[in-house]
Amino acid sequence: MIVLKATQDKVLAALQSVAGIVERRHTLPILANVLIRKTGNALQLTTSDLEIQIRTTAELGGDTGECMTTMSVRKLIDILRTMPGEQTVSLESDQSRLILKAGKSRFTLHSLPGQDFPLVQESAAFGPVFSVPQKTLKSLLGQVSFTMAVQDIRYYLNGILFVAEGQTLSLIATDGHRLAFACATLDVQVPKQEVILPRKTVLELQRLLSDADGDNRPHIEMQFASNQAKFTFGGMEFVTKLVEGKFPDYNRVIPKNHHNCVTLGRAALLTSLQRTAIMTSDKFKGVRLNLEPGALRVASSNAEQEEAVDELDVDYAGDNIEIGFNVTYLIDALANMEQDMVQLAFADGNSSALLTIPANDNFKYVVMPMRI
Repeated sequence: MIVLKATQDKVLAALQSVAGIVERRHTLPILANVLIRKTGNALQLTTSDLEIQIRTTAELGGDTGECMTTMSVRKLIDILRTMPGEQTVSLESDQSRLILKAGKSRFTLHSLPGQDFPLVQESAAFGPVFSVPQKTLKSLLGQVSFTMAVQDIRYYLNGILFVAEGQTLSLIATDGHRLAFACATLDVQVPKQEVILPRKTVLELQRLLSDADGDNRPHIEMQFASNQAKFTFGGMEFVTKLVEGKFPDYNRVIPKNHHNCVTLGRAALLTSLQRTAIMTSDKFKGVRLNLEPGALRVASSNAEQEEAVDELDVDYAGDNIEIGFNVTYLIDALANMEQDMVQLAFADGNSSALLTIPANDNFKYVVMPMRI
């Protein structure tokens, strides 16, 4: 039976949309495979790592009928990448083998039975469905994902907190040294739901979501259960296990009454920090910020007694403040923003600083100071 027959670019795009979660090493060999399921004219491609499952449905030609098999998704993608985009490729099922043909090339590939593929058991108790434009969610993820912890022993920090309540969707991430908060307005009212999406899921969503805008901008539908989240978008279905645990109370972390505020150009501050970061040591990424009426000085030094000082003219009339930061934390935040102007708020040289967008409450970034 010919399972599919289509141009290389169509087949490759469908496979790449589901291949991101497939790990290089596996406890189960079949997890390196993609489940190929043909029903009539529709072809379903499914991958899983036992915690995340991605499924896409596409019409890629071939014979009409029923077929279910699995094969190595990386091997198939690697072969397809060597072919021109307009090349017609076909995949033929022959007992425990799959035969891939393209032009004068022919590949015989090993397959494993489709019924042995371990599908993720979907929750029976998903909450109400709500949707946002894919561009909105991609933007929110981009504003907070860089602050997720990486393999922290506090496993609930290795992801993003999603809070849907009323007409607001808020995303929060922290690694214990900094915290990012971003929110957007929903078109519908939803009951309060709080879930922690794992890091791998967040990175995969960022890869797959479209940032197309306009009247026909694509949307993503979301549903949350106590232990799972489900996303449906662009012909794809994405089911993921959630991180269990109690996320820190982010409202207590975000400073409320910092009275020393300065508004300045984002690009100017970013390039100033990038310049002075050159003189920090690899392990100790500390920079000093000296804020005084009319000026913000950024300074750094290293073990070789090299120094950098950069000064920005600012409209500021508050207290004199000297405060140290890990320069990477500031650069990460500024590089992931698009606005022209940013606002920095301080209490003193020992308290956390708050980075916001002037006249906009939809984004807040808190960074802890460091001793220098």
